Amino acid sequence: MLETSSLGTGSAAPPLLEARGISKRFGGIQALDAVDFTLRAGEVMALAGENGAGKSTLIKILAGAYQGDAGEIFIDGQPVEIHSPDESERLGISVIYQEFNLTPNQTVAENVFLRDPQRRSGFLGRLNLIDQGARRKATRALLEQVGSSVDPDQKVSELTVAHQQMTEIAKALAMEARILIMDEPTSTLPDAEVEILFDIIRQLRARGIAVVFVSHRIEETRQIADRVTVLRDGQFVGEESVADVSDQQIIRMMVGRVVDTLYPKTEAMPSETVLSVRGLTRKGVLKDVSFDVRRGEVLGLAGLVGAGRTEIARCIFGADRFEQGTITLDGEPVIIRSPQDAVRLGIGYVPEDRKRQGLFLEMSVRDNIAMSVAHQMTRGGFVDRSAVAEVAASFRDRLSVRPPQLDVAVSRLSGGNQQKVALAKWLALRPKVLILDEPTRGIDVGAKAEVHALIDELAHEGMGIILISSELPEVLNMSDRIIVVAEGELVGELSRQEATQERCLELASIKSMRAAKGSPEHGDVPWPTQA
Repeated sequence: MLETSSLGTGSAAPPLLEARGISKRFGGIQALDAVDFTLRAGEVMALAGENGAGKSTLIKILAGAYQGDAGEIFIDGQPVEIHSPDESERLGISVIYQEFNLTPNQTVAENVFLRDPQRRSGFLGRLNLIDQGARRKATRALLEQVGSSVDPDQKVSELTVAHQQMTEIAKALAMEARILIMDEPTSTLPDAEVEILFDIIRQLRARGIAVVFVSHRIEETRQIADRVTVLRDGQFVGEESVADVSDQQIIRMMVGRVVDTLYPKTEAMPSETVLSVRGLTRKGVLKDVSFDVRRGEVLGLAGLVGAGRTEIARCIFGADRFEQGTITLDGEPVIIRSPQDAVRLGIGYVPEDRKRQGLFLEMSVRDNIAMSVAHQMTRGGFVDRSAVAEVAASFRDRLSVRPPQLDVAVSRLSGGNQQKVALAKWLALRPKVLILDEPTRGIDVGAKAEVHALIDELAHEGMGIILISSELPEVLNMSDRIIVVAEGELVGELSRQEATQERCLELASIKSMRAAKGSPEHGDVPWPTQA
């Protein structure tokens, strides 16, 4: 039985939304077990919990994407049934998922009024045509409400992530949403744009709109939320006023234990150089990049968004081509023209976009883990399935992947467990060098501590690790050395003792702030369908 905590805010306002005893099972997995949830008008409620706690399932039930097996939902004290997203929207509920629900080849105005009820009657109505002028004017007014000056006629594909998010919010306002659910809305935003988003949320709250804010970042919960509801293992743990609870209390409610240290880094004992990069140059992207990675060390890559950190990783892994430069592995020059070449040489890469580039979501946990070594388990042209299962089970257990069933599709796993599978895939290869690009983005504090402990363990086993992260505390606390990248160039190297947030930011800002405006398009070489 989970311990629970009760809220005492003193407010007598009736809940705008109330869910009672919501349960949902997927096969043998109990995703939600009698969960309660309340939301008042004009408040920001943080929904917290580890990956797999049931947050996404609860959101999708409120959105009409899933139907609960048991439980009741009330709006303004009246019972309602939500069988579809359309019914949810009619009740005033709008959800902004991590993957935006926008059509990239249509304009901002067309997206904002994608479900526009104000259609002309008669012949034009039958042709499904909309009053373009009125729509453009209404879109501009809605965008102004969220602080966006985007042209309503601009295509969504041309917008930044932040402006796409503002378009989603404007679309919710166009549907007269009273409840706005935001799933990890800050996961891909730089700090300056996070603050803009928070200003918008505060404006919505002042207008009486209720916001459900889902984030793994406790500091964001404290900054923007009035209350926090915590789920764990599909059950309701408690709800608290954010002002009345400490970060450690929230973490303990989430994980059921005290997380003693988020950064379990121990002293490294690096040996000889395993990877050398010299003069790596890609026109308009990277310029004369040179560095070494030693066995048993974690080399951190720090820099502003768009500085070129991911581009360095992709060139080393053969996913992008470069015009000049050399790569040496174990003292021998190597030629890497594709990810397959990198894998054969013993280089692994966990990309920042695990869903599109790191995993095959509809394949099983077993097949994803064993993918990088399946060629080693082929006999007479056939894959030895028992050997595959043995390898998969070994790394599933090492990384505590949950649920433990090997035949479950990876798409059914939480984000943190998907990341563990992405890591397990490369650990099965036993690479000499492992590149980790944003390894803890979008995963909860408990899973983050586990990934950090694994990084430390792998370094002590002699693996050379390149760690790329937009979270400076992660780079500072988990790296033995740090190199700072700005506009595709290395601008400094710091030892663990020398490195501070201030020094890293100072180096990252040496060159013009053009580095923060985005990175060039990827994709010279398609991502491999198999290793």
